[in-house]
Amino acid sequence: MSPEEAARLRQTLHERGLRMTPQRQLVLDAVRELEHATPEQICQRVQRVTPTVNITTVYRTLELLEKLNLVRHTHLGHGAPSYSVEQHEHVHLVCHSCGRVDEAPCELLDDLARSLERGRGFRLDASHLALSGTCRDCVEAEEENQ
Repeated sequence: MSPEEAARLRQTLHERGLRMTPQRQLVLDAVRELEHATPEQICQRVQRVTPTVNITTVYRTLELLEKLNLVRHTHLGHGAPSYSVEQHEHVHLVCHSCGRVDEAPCELLDDLARSLERGRGFRLDASHLALSGTCRDCVEAEEENQ
């Protein structure tokens, strides 16, 4: 995090009557380092530095950071959401065979988004979307085994 970003964050928290605690900073740092991570993975990373931080603190911190638009969550399948600090300007492609997560541009779903808006008045947020399927490596491995 740049010094300017850190100062903006402290100011935003201060305006809401909050402060940047060491635990909040550790959670934010862990999300940045891990890129796409579940709360449990984030907690494990934070506990390497501060073993007393518990999962409840991590969940509360993630909720606050998401309200501040500093992190975003995506459901990549069943189970806990995955958090990231990056703006999700991509669709997640989740391989149900190996668990690999790839990213594809949201524009790939533009036709679907237009069709949904025209036909149903529904505005698709493709950046919050995960598509399940089989990755190229698993498809090739399946074809070799046939």
